[in-house]
Amino acid sequence: MTHEQVFLRVVDAGSLKAAAEQLNTAPSSVSRRIAALEQGLGVKLLQRSTRRSVPTEAGQRYYQGLRSLVAEKEALEAQIRRQTDTPSGLLRVAAPQEFGATFVVPVITELQNRYPELAVELILGSRFEDLASQDIDVAIRVGQLPDSGLICRRLGDVPRVLVAASTFFNDRALPVSPDDLKALDFIFYGRESARQPIALTGPEGRVDVMVNGRLCVNHLATIRDLVSEGRGVHLGPVWAFREGLSNGSLVALLPDFQLEAFPLHALYKQTPYLPAKIRQFIDRMVLACTPEALGDSRSMERG
Repeated sequence: MTHEQVFLRVVDAGSLKAAAEQLNTAPSSVSRRIAALEQGLGVKLLQRSTRRSVPTEAGQRYYQGLRSLVAEKEALEAQIRRQTDTPSGLLRVAAPQEFGATFVVPVITELQNRYPELAVELILGSRFEDLASQDIDVAIRVGQLPDSGLICRRLGDVPRVLVAASTFFNDRALPVSPDDLKALDFIFYGRESARQPIALTGPEGRVDVMVNGRLCVNHLATIRDLVSEGRGVHLGPVWAFREGLSNGSLVALLPDFQLEAFPLHALYKQTPYLPAKIRQFIDRMVLACTPEALGDSRSMERG
């Protein structure tokens, strides 16, 4: 790896230590490479501290210029090697855990079966990754997106459902209005959802309801198990509860009210050309995320 490539990695990672960890080398080695580059250019490129390494004004200009040159070089090399239409190399994908296991893994399997030169690293988790610093090619995200310089492609919409076990209502009446939800014990996906009201749209318009619960879990498969055991009510994606809703072990609450679907996107970095491995992965994700696969409420039997 050249001194210039090391410099780019330090800026992307945010510190010498983080860059060294990504490059599997010592921070002192990275520091020497940056110092050699600065000596050759005759200008200071980074303001160093224990925790952060921030580009100077000259360093920022150098970074932007290098990034452009690297992108143009990659585009030229890809054209020469005729790789623009054949996925190859390493594809790094980030996705939510349960969604990734259900929707992303089959797409990856299909791609690798067809293109033996394609390697894939799938990073599963709910946190929004910094694509540049973590060298991620594509991130799949459910929900509203924060402002960023990333390119996004909409894959579809994720319908949601208020769901509980049928046994949960052995000694309770089924809710008939949004206000009835306040008396039920909810299981939340993380603390943030526990702080947000549930928005329902019915015959008389939209109503926001704050509900209560004693349990927060950041793992959808675990929530599904807890709901099936009758531990509480959950507001979650229809696709995750489809089997229970179909066989009658789970029931959808307030079926006459509509819940807002969450947008589903693929995010990737802006480059002069889009490598085949990224383009074909996203194209296949679009085909995999059909309304039927995501659990369009129109195809769900109402209990």
